Amino acid sequence: MIELYYWPTPNGHKIAIALEEMGLTYTVRPVNILSGEQHYAAFRAISPNARIPAIVDQDGPGGRPHAVFESGAILLYLAQKAPAFWPDDPVQRSIITQWLFFQCANVGPMFGQCGHFRGYAPEHIQYGVDRYCGETMKLYVLMDSVLGEREYLAGAEYSLADMATYPWCAPVIRALHGVDIAAFPHVERWASTIEARPAVQRGMAMLADVMKIGNPDPAAREALFGTP
Repeated sequence: MIELYYWPTPNGHKIAIALEEMGLTYTVRPVNILSGEQHYAAFRAISPNARIPAIVDQDGPGGRPHAVFESGAILLYLAQKAPAFWPDDPVQRSIITQWLFFQCANVGPMFGQCGHFRGYAPEHIQYGVDRYCGETMKLYVLMDSVLGEREYLAGAEYSLADMATYPWCAPVIRALHGVDIAAFPHVERWASTIEARPAVQRGMAMLADVMKIGNPDPAAREALFGTP
């Protein structure tokens, strides 16, 4: 049994989607990041950086519980455990890993800061909006170019890279970022294809009733961005 420590954010959605796609048995442990539960000592023992998602695999290596934090690391762990979405060909594994790291190192940070300055910062800072939303648009241009040449980010097959990237391009997040998806027709085609997958729909629906995007109240802002 896998315990998923989760809140409905793009990074949380990555793992919910993966668990559904891979058919692994799991239970959800909500971590309300708007009220500061991510800072509790019990959670930080699992995720030292106080960020969701995290997992504890009660049937980990050697039959012992094993905790994993960082969404990209969790995806790689789950793919090898299942095993699923982890091809035998080492070249294809390398390509998938490259695009997974592209999401973790570029899409997540840049899109996250774009969303912060557009929807969470207590005051409007035009430099922050221009800097990070400009980088977001550059990444959309890159993805649109890549997806104009192949079906999915890492090639002809749906992969961990798509599971990781799609939640950052979902409609509610695009709205926060001010992205007109029609300007990126290949990304639009890719996103529509992924949105139609039942496992993606189930993963994106997890705890959807408590999902809140932008405009946090002061207490939630302190929980999300305050000093430890």
